[in-house]
Amino acid sequence: MSAPATRVVAIDGPAGTGKSSVSRRLADRVGAQYLDTGAMYRAASLAVLRAGIAPDDEDAVAEHVAGLSIDLRDVPGGTVVMLDGEDVSAAIRAEDVNAAVSAVAANARVREQMVDLQRQVAIGRFVVVEGRDIGTVVFPDAELKVFLTATPGARAQRRHRQNVAAGRESDLDQVLASVNRRDHLDSTRAASPLRRADDAVELDTSDLTLEQVLDGLTELVDRRIGVRR
Repeated sequence: MSAPATRVVAIDGPAGTGKSSVSRRLADRVGAQYLDTGAMYRAASLAVLRAGIAPDDEDAVAEHVAGLSIDLRDVPGGTVVMLDGEDVSAAIRAEDVNAAVSAVAANARVREQMVDLQRQVAIGRFVVVEGRDIGTVVFPDAELKVFLTATPGARAQRRHRQNVAAGRESDLDQVLASVNRRDHLDSTRAASPLRRADDAVELDTSDLTLEQVLDGLTELVDRRIGVRR
């Protein structure tokens, strides 16, 4: 009997475009597994901060991350992120992690480790994978590639509302500055910079509701892969 085929929906885009919310619900709709690659980098960043390592100290960061155990577990209603056996699902959303993750994710040795892990998780499965280099680097042969965009202002508003809803301190101006800083770092880094794959479908979510984005992506999956719950 042949092994099950690996089928991938790759969703890329900058922070705050709704990738995580949409990808998780899209996976639910089409019967796929959701893989939040950003959570992996956030867990690594949290570990680096806890160890007192400067995020831009490339050698120290790479050596520390190489010794970590990072695991994503699907549970009803979301994903649990485990770091060395600890549930850090909430801790990785803190602002200090937001500020550190771009530098950690720009580390070529860290990215190599994470890409290997992401590919291993997907083998023989139908997955919806979201991140910043999924369609360009991790899964360049994905059946469907989507690049979500939104204005910096719209993305900052979303992140600010998420912070407030979660009980975290949040200043909109600071969040906007963080969004702009991360955009610059992500798009100019040497290792796998953020960019749209040539064959990706681009969707601006600035003025769309979550349901509108989800409906559009579900239709795309139906057309490209022909799978739907």
